Amino acid sequence: MTEKATLFNPVLIVGCAIILVSFAIRASYGVFQIPIAEEFGWLRSEFSLAIAIQNLAWGIGQPIFGALAEKIGDRRAIVIGALVYALGLVLSSQAVTPLAHQTYSWLVGFGIAGTGFGVILAVVARASTDENRSMSLAIITAAGSGGQIVGAPVAEWMLGFLGWQQVFLVFAAAILAMILTLPLMRAPARRETAEMPENMGVVLIRALRDPSYTLIFLGFFSCGYQLGFITAHFPAFVTELCGPILPGGMLHAIGITTTSALGAVAISLIGVANIAGTLAAGWAGNRFPKKYLLAGIYAARTVVAGAFILLPITPLSVILFSVAMGALWLATVPLTSGLVAQIYGLRYMGTLYGIVFLSHQIGSFMGVWLGGRMYDLYGDYTLVWWIGVGIGAFSAIVHLPIRERPMAVVPAGSVSA
Repeated sequence: MTEKATLFNPVLIVGCAIILVSFAIRASYGVFQIPIAEEFGWLRSEFSLAIAIQNLAWGIGQPIFGALAEKIGDRRAIVIGALVYALGLVLSSQAVTPLAHQTYSWLVGFGIAGTGFGVILAVVARASTDENRSMSLAIITAAGSGGQIVGAPVAEWMLGFLGWQQVFLVFAAAILAMILTLPLMRAPARRETAEMPENMGVVLIRALRDPSYTLIFLGFFSCGYQLGFITAHFPAFVTELCGPILPGGMLHAIGITTTSALGAVAISLIGVANIAGTLAAGWAGNRFPKKYLLAGIYAARTVVAGAFILLPITPLSVILFSVAMGALWLATVPLTSGLVAQIYGLRYMGTLYGIVFLSHQIGSFMGVWLGGRMYDLYGDYTLVWWIGVGIGAFSAIVHLPIRERPMAVVPAGSVSA
């Protein structure tokens, strides 16, 4: 009876803090697109490729850190992730060539994997009661949006009096500080004893042979594509293509006088709206089939993105798009991770969700890289937007046939069918 009231436990609170800082740094990278390109005279695709590699490394590292956490413990895996993250940021601050940035982005991406959703969602899920699990996953995901709220504006603010190199060093110090919170992350003993006899390889093979797992994997691709492209390119997109902010207007009155500032604020607005959207997804995930909720989210994203690119780009349309897309932004994460836990159990959730997340990050790589490449070739992002619209519709469709029933546990020593 007492477990019902323990929604906010130490694991959830510390997990939120780590996710917030990790995602604040990650979400700010789009702000550095123009300053770094202008300082070195690079093509837009050069730094875009570094961000794309970062996202790909994050995806590759996610199942690795998920398995590592299940092998050596969650907290030790997070420490390794934080150290790798900080090292990547410090080395990036000294990089003066595109190749150097692209190389060190592998470290940053692996660091995000070690301090990101794969590890944190799994430990929070295990520390939550069945009644609280969907909402706990939503709260952790909303913390990622909290990082997005502060990350881009703080980076833009610091660039006003620091070089981008110094900002990277400040970020490295911030992620290292998160290690100090880990002693508070004391997860209770696992309650899912029925799952314990199964070997990771058995569970993994059964999942990979399950058509529903394949559909979840494929459906998560468009989420990564859309989020990666917008996070990396939207600030620059708004800076260059948005209509002017007129004196005397509301934005001008609150100090947003340039489209560059509006681009950073747009990323923050997406984060604000996503807190509400993610918590709503967590609430709904306990009450409605997750596959239909996911299909609805992807369909709504398709409509919002299509309408935005068809209409004139104005400060008002940027704000409306940011709020609408933000409400749908990370709402997929608690539903997708919850779907994995529901079907395949909690024991190896970190690894299984990490593999699914790899699809997300392959999509993110494509969205970021294509954004820079198409801009260099054609001078705009129109084609990249329409690709995102198309694959969003694809994701809405592929979620519909997913089977949500839990897979039966196979006793140790038996052969799965």
